[in-house]
Order: sequence, then structure tokens, then C-alpha cells
Amino acid sequence: MESRRRFDQEFKEGAVRIVLETEKPVAAVARDLGVHETTLGNWVNAARRREKKGELSEGERAELERLRAENARLAMERDVLKRSVALWVNEAMGRTGR
Repeated sequence: MESRRRFDQEFKEGAVRIVLETEKPVAAVARDLGVHETTLGNWVNAARRREKKGELSEGERAELERLRAENARLAMERDVLKRSVALWVNEAMGRTGR
């Protein structure tokens, strides 16, 4: 009895990308990768459903979280710089703000 093969998410996403970007038949890509045609077909169909729904893949979700954190950090740095420039201008102009 054969045990089921497990494929990591990166492999699955790569295989789906090959099918979608090259427009090769699922059967041909599955044969090239050594994956059962039905398995790859399921991955492709799931990706298409996610795309229609607007769902993000795990990689996209992680990137979105990273970008949101970076955006928040940059916004904070920008605000600090704005305040610093305003204080510097006031000081240079002889205004104390009191």
C-alpha cells in the first residue's frame, strides 16, 4: 500500500502558477512534475476560486502583514520628522511656541 505524498505550499503554488501562466494543460504539467492530474487540477481549481473570491494565499497574506507593519513604521517616522522640522523652523525663526 502506497503512502500519500505530501507537497508543501510553495510547491503547490508553483505548480498552479505554471498551469495558469503558461496555459499548458493540467495533465501535461502534472506529468512533468510527477503529480497526479486530479491533484493538480484540484489545486488549480482552488486557486481560481480564491482568485474569484479575492482571497489571499498564505504568501500574499504574509506579505500584506509585512507591508502593513512597514507602512505603519514609515508613517510614524514621517510624523516624527514633520514635528522635528516644525520645531526646528520655529527655533530658527526665534519662536518658542510658548
